[in-house]
Amino acid sequence: MIKRERYMAQIRPFIGKDLVKVLTGIRRCGKSVMLSLIQDELASTGISRDQFIAINLEQLDNAHLRTAKALHAELRQRIGRIHGKAYLFLDEIQEAADWEWCVNSLRVDADCDIYITGSNAKLLSGELATYLAGRYVTFTLYPFSFSEFLDMLQQAGQSADKAAAFRQYIQFGGMPFLSHLLNSPEARFQYLRDVGNAIMLKDIVSRHNIRDIDQLERIVRYIFANIGQPFSATSLSRYFKNEKRAISTETVLNYIRFCTEACLFHKVSRED
Repeated sequence: MIKRERYMAQIRPFIGKDLVKVLTGIRRCGKSVMLSLIQDELASTGISRDQFIAINLEQLDNAHLRTAKALHAELRQRIGRIHGKAYLFLDEIQEAADWEWCVNSLRVDADCDIYITGSNAKLLSGELATYLAGRYVTFTLYPFSFSEFLDMLQQAGQSADKAAAFRQYIQFGGMPFLSHLLNSPEARFQYLRDVGNAIMLKDIVSRHNIRDIDQLERIVRYIFANIGQPFSATSLSRYFKNEKRAISTETVLNYIRFCTEACLFHKVSRED
């Protein structure tokens, strides 16, 4: 397991504080593993694991907890059996309807330290400000950095030099699950395609009720083909008009925003 000290250093000052710790990021970037790393950090300071309550709301066994009332009742029951502060780790919190009621209630009424994860598209900063009334701190996780990628290769027993490793990193990226597919480039490409499709369909199309999926895919392909090149929504709209695919500048701006919110790509604005 990669320790991801970069993120632990950010989270560590907030451990035990009266703020909900929110971990967001692109799908499959390692948010669930990060919860385990936080538990290891707490245990290393002498806190008993008996004080930890971990629930993954994507698991079928926890389907009955996907409402605020059911989740609140379950957590209050478990907290009542703990001596001292309880540490709550709620994975994929967006699966529970009206989850913010449960989290806010526990933060106010129970002696607990709360950590939650969710898809970045479901836990946007604007929504969190409404849901949690400012009593939260957000940490955005990304796939492995190159140094973490090197650690992954080392743990997998691969002795490639840095130049060869960097070529792999540029080609396949740093999604943590790729550590299980190092010997099959075809499998890695298939995995990345499936993750991309999941982001497109679940975090963008379904969330924003997009009807013209082909139009969205064309915009995404254009941007991926022009990574690092400056362009504007107006120029992109003109490009598609020349391709006999009329699309308004406003629609282009909205689609770019949706994709950025889902961490499909990252916007870098011109400063000159």
